[in-house]
Amino acid sequence: MGIIWTIIIGFVAGVIAKFIMPGDNEPSGFILTTILGIVGAFVATYLGQALGWYRPGEGAGLVGAVVGAVIVLFVYGLVAGRSRRAI
Repeated sequence: MGIIWTIIIGFVAGVIAKFIMPGDNEPSGFILTTILGIVGAFVATYLGQALGWYRPGEGAGLVGAVVGAVIVLFVYGLVAGRSRRAI
């Protein structure tokens, strides 16, 4: 059941992050939105554990996943923007 909740929270976090940080070069679709949220949750968990906000084995919640997804979207925008200019 943990994987299903991770996917659901990842999808919700990805959708919220897309509303917070809209753009033309953002990934779209159900699968990419879900992956964006899940990666955001992992980023938030890693950063939170590195900064001492979360204990080892403790994951980020919905707010942390949204913040992580916004960070991932920002980095994606930088990388996608550079590759578009290079072409």
